[in-house]
Amino acid sequence: MPPARKRTRTYDPAKIRVAVLAQFGNVRQGVHSLTEEQLARPARLGEWSVRELAAHLTMAVETVSRNLDRPEPGAKELALLDWPFATAARAGDVADGTRELARDNPDLDALYARAEQRITERLATAPDDRLLAARTGAMTLADYLVTRTVELVVHTDDLNRAAGADIPLDRQALAACTRLLADALAVKAPGASTEVRIPPYAVVQCVEGPRHTRGTPPNVVETDPLTWIRLATGRTEWKTALDEAKVSASGERADLGGLLPLMR
Repeated sequence: MPPARKRTRTYDPAKIRVAVLAQFGNVRQGVHSLTEEQLARPARLGEWSVRELAAHLTMAVETVSRNLDRPEPGAKELALLDWPFATAARAGDVADGTRELARDNPDLDALYARAEQRITERLATAPDDRLLAARTGAMTLADYLVTRTVELVVHTDDLNRAAGADIPLDRQALAACTRLLADALAVKAPGASTEVRIPPYAVVQCVEGPRHTRGTPPNVVETDPLTWIRLATGRTEWKTALDEAKVSASGERADLGGLLPLMR
């Protein structure tokens, strides 16, 4: 397990609910506008096509609905900051399920309509502290919905790049995704010698070494939210981001290449 962490950031559950529904609505509209030629393109995620990626995006919210339909587990098993490190073990199952979902649902409009109706209805009555039997471990609904912002934002960006689309990112969803992945870095590399800045959403301190107390930190990394998300999820290599001036890094402890990606 990752080492001991600092105080966990809190999220406003009401805003996260709105963000999840808003981003899924953005994706639904964007997918509706894709042509058959765009849907047939490679998604650059293993062997998935854009159609399969589009189908997979419905799973981001359908897992919430499905788990709310199931009996509530007896105890919480996973904290929010454990989640980024618990996803890799499920990658094979997710890939198989995605291919099957896309094959069984050629009508993407209908698939999205069902998923949106189900998540909207179930969130209307479900309390934030309701436990969900997620595959990664039992979590509260409030925490699990924060993880949905990661799934939705990351794969919306994947879809935009693969299909040449321009699906907007909800600001609150983008903020939550950025912050959760930034905090995961601080969990993976605890310390206070390096400051990672992702304006306007997050600043975290990490990496062992001399603690910074005042003035300009000796080790600073700064990037934009989308570049950070791509780095944290393996979509962009650290060296590539540096070479393209998407990241600025100063100081002997500012090289994060060995710590990334945090999840895939």
